Amino acid sequence: MLSIITPVYNGEAFIEKCIQNVIAQNCDDLEHIILDGGSKDQTIEIIKRYAEQYSYIRWVSEQDRGQSDAMNKGIQMAKGEILGILNVDDYYEPNVLNRITEIFKDLTVPSFVTGNCNVWNDSGEIMEVNKPKDLRFLSLVSWSSPIPYNPSAYFYHKTLHDVIGLYDLNEHYAMDLDFILKTIQEANLVYVDELWGNYRQIEGTKTVSSGNENKAKQYRIRILEKHRKSLPFLQRLQAVLGVSVIYKIKYFSSHPQDILPTIRVKLLRAVNKVAP
Repeated sequence: MLSIITPVYNGEAFIEKCIQNVIAQNCDDLEHIILDGGSKDQTIEIIKRYAEQYSYIRWVSEQDRGQSDAMNKGIQMAKGEILGILNVDDYYEPNVLNRITEIFKDLTVPSFVTGNCNVWNDSGEIMEVNKPKDLRFLSLVSWSSPIPYNPSAYFYHKTLHDVIGLYDLNEHYAMDLDFILKTIQEANLVYVDELWGNYRQIEGTKTVSSGNENKAKQYRIRILEKHRKSLPFLQRLQAVLGVSVIYKIKYFSSHPQDILPTIRVKLLRAVNKVAP
């Protein structure tokens, strides 16, 4: 069985489309577990309406300690041997869940399988297609290869949590990254070059609001630093330099006006160092 877990809080704008997206998969061996954190809007009413029509929808509504806590509750409730996390504002491509069921029939346990993911902006434009082809640990902790971007495009055996533990309750912005970096050290890894997921970067959500975006980036850097400590010194140095270069490229690509002033400052510093 495949268990899809959806954490939600005050998600009336997205929860119905999320439920409909799972229904449209037409997957027989499935359960959809929805963890509501005590919503104050119409989220619960929408969930109730669909749960009355579809017996495979299981749900609870109670206060939790954040998204990691909600996902952990869903994992503990799950009856399926294969897990997928579908955030309320993300969605699958058609027939993905049946495809996943077929793929996992021949895999060793525990396995982690990822496909490709569209990354959408508020204007309905695809900003990039995440293709995490290289799942080697060093490649991911140095960001020299794309990290699986969103759980709508990856699935794994539930027993993986017996090995690496549940999601960290203290992580509210980078729990996915922490989970993946633990996973790739323990699981059988499979990349499939197919489009499976869609992630919407919506302004005002937890990781995309102006105040939280920088905070989320700092959390990701901290997670990367934590996992790099397990590497030998030279590989750790390589990983650190790789992340530094990538962040600079990303920064200056979105802030081209800062290139010349930055070069000027570095030249002045260099001149001052060699000046008599």
